[in-house]
Amino acid sequence: MKRLFLRLDRVLTGLCLNAACLLLAVISCLGLWQVASRFVFSQPSTWTEESMRRLLIWMVMLGVVAALRMGAMVSVDLMLRLSRGAWLTTVRSIITGVTLAFLLTVLWFGIDLAWRVRFQTFASMELSMAWAYGALPTGALLAIVAVIAHHLDPRNEELANAT
Repeated sequence: MKRLFLRLDRVLTGLCLNAACLLLAVISCLGLWQVASRFVFSQPSTWTEESMRRLLIWMVMLGVVAALRMGAMVSVDLMLRLSRGAWLTTVRSIITGVTLAFLLTVLWFGIDLAWRVRFQTFASMELSMAWAYGALPTGALLAIVAVIAHHLDPRNEELANAT
């Protein structure tokens, strides 16, 4: 069961990281187009700025999944470095519990928020605001999988690279 869960996590984390990188590239291209359309063609694009903001939310929420899986966020580095044996297990469990509580809160309120704004549309596009706010519960749910996987198979790559 643990192996299957870690395999699922590996696939999800890889997809999230690749999607976040792709979104960064798309956001960069949209920013370049925004500047070119405004200053070169003197016809500012009406939709790129708003699109970049919404895609940035998705990029961050998907990037957080990979960061949590690698142990790069929400940890008490000094306590982890100084901890051994049972205390290390306790510290890891506390970090995992607090992180899961936070992510469950984001998931709960993210679903509520996305549901409330489903009939609102973007100012420059006829697209539901729920697509933008949907990044919160989606990212939180994927991050919960990453946090549990990190607890089962800690990687602490950031902690290992620290001097």
